[in-house]
Amino acid sequence: MPRAAIFDLDGTLLDSIDLHAIAWHEAMVRFGHDVSFEQIRSQIGKGGDNLIPVFLSESAQRDHGEELDAWRSQHFKAKYLPLIRPFSAVPDLLHRARDAGLLIAIASSAKRDELEKYLDIAAIRKLVDVTTSADEAHESKPETDIFEIALQKLAITGSCALAVGDSPYDAEAAGKTKVRTIGVLCGGFTENLLRQAGCVEVYPGPVALFARFEETFLTK
Repeated sequence: MPRAAIFDLDGTLLDSIDLHAIAWHEAMVRFGHDVSFEQIRSQIGKGGDNLIPVFLSESAQRDHGEELDAWRSQHFKAKYLPLIRPFSAVPDLLHRARDAGLLIAIASSAKRDELEKYLDIAAIRKLVDVTTSADEAHESKPETDIFEIALQKLAITGSCALAVGDSPYDAEAAGKTKVRTIGVLCGGFTENLLRQAGCVEVYPGPVALFARFEETFLTK
């Protein structure tokens, strides 16, 4: 049985993916880039440092990449963050994991100030042992930094943890640190994409993971 469960936030515990995609799309358009909502949507789960290079040339990144990211962040917090809601049974799932003896970590590509608000929105602040945000990492998902920092804070190796995430980028980053991943479909990625990225199990969302907890790799 694993000693810790490492949860992603956006799209895993919080219904926020489309809101992030809209904010990124609007930022791209504002700065003159013809990038569709669907194109952006496929990249959500990465931090801005790995998302922006998908759509901006190196010269465009140097010219206004940081400005675009800063505008997107403020725009998202002002217009869309108040609309975010948790998926069903999120506190119940974390309570169940803690009752099973697991430490709880949050490993998110969100910035620290956003992550702090998310913990309150999801009503899980008192259930979490450690958190890791994009501000602590040199590179965000799908690179390994966020998971490596979470493991260091938990004082365990990757084989002693299990990740729960909604995107292929969660599974890719976790897999590089020897952490197995349970995928959830509530972030909008298909089961096929999640399994291709390395997910060992896939469930519809937190409520299904809670209801079937004893069957999952969280207990094995």
